[in-house]
Amino acid sequence: MGYGEFLDGLAATGVPKEKILVFLKADPEGKGSIQDQVTAEMASELMSVMGLKGNQTPQEVKRIRETTTKESK
Repeated sequence: MGYGEFLDGLAATGVPKEKILVFLKADPEGKGSIQDQVTAEMASELMSVMGLKGNQTPQEVKRIRETTTKESK
């Protein structure tokens, strides 16, 4: 399942978009937001399929996201 399909599945539940965004930004276990965890898992799987070593962590995804957000302002 791709990220778009994941988001479509959440939207199909009928839950308002605002609540979905709150859910995605939540960090219930202190391991990074749900969004960062999903992105890290998908990036790690993609790296593996491409034959690249390594693995992406939610913390690294958060760092990259925050860096790119600051640079785009």
